[in-house]
Amino acid sequence: MNTVVCMKQVPDTETLIKIAGTQIATDGIKWVISSFDEFAVEEAIRQKEKMNAGTVTIVSLGPDRAIESIRTALAMGADNAVHINDSAYYDKADPYATAQALAAAVKGLTYDAVFLGKQAIDDDAGQVPAMLGELLGLPVVTQVIKLEVAADKKNATVTREVEGGQMILNVPLPAVLSAQKGLNEPRYASLPGIMKAKKKPVDVKNAAGLGVSTGPMTVVKEMSLPPARQAGKIIAGDDAKAKAAALAKALHEEVKII
Repeated sequence: MNTVVCMKQVPDTETLIKIAGTQIATDGIKWVISSFDEFAVEEAIRQKEKMNAGTVTIVSLGPDRAIESIRTALAMGADNAVHINDSAYYDKADPYATAQALAAAVKGLTYDAVFLGKQAIDDDAGQVPAMLGELLGLPVVTQVIKLEVAADKKNATVTREVEGGQMILNVPLPAVLSAQKGLNEPRYASLPGIMKAKKKPVDVKNAAGLGVSTGPMTVVKEMSLPPARQAGKIIAGDDAKAKAAALAKALHEEVKII
């Protein structure tokens, strides 16, 4: 089974984020594969292993440092990659611009399915999978937690997570599928895999080469951290009725939520 995985490099979740103007300060940040994209990479590799055929191609938009995460995915078992490296583009890219670049890169590839994480863990937008499907003219299934591909690779039975339950769909392939936690357990890159990854091909492209515009995109005018959390208030005493009345008064007069 031939698959494409669109993958994003993001700050590690344990990183202390600092603001520098209209973006985050990148000094000292540890960069990793977005966690939901790890599920996507793992699922693509599993489908190839299950059918004992096909290739897994990584497509990633980002600066020079993104090659580290690309090589990690290759070490996990992906076969090759496309790195969209164009500072005039990725520095300004919003979800739609990102989807445009990814779609342009994917269109030149052979695939039975396109995998992504359900959202990137830095901006949490969750918009790219649906936009990518629209640009490619493919059906989209989000929040995927189980995937069964037919032997002829013409359709798949997909279980997706919905609020309060699950939905099971039959979708024609190729399709765009976004991975949710629970789809699988991503593997660690082995030492032999890391050594092999150094020799796997990575095709570097820019926006002009893909035929996408670096024109007007969303402009960030201001960025700030959330305000510091205020200390909680403890209502003391042994009289439960009096404490309940004091709590109600505080919620009404101080917090103003009732």
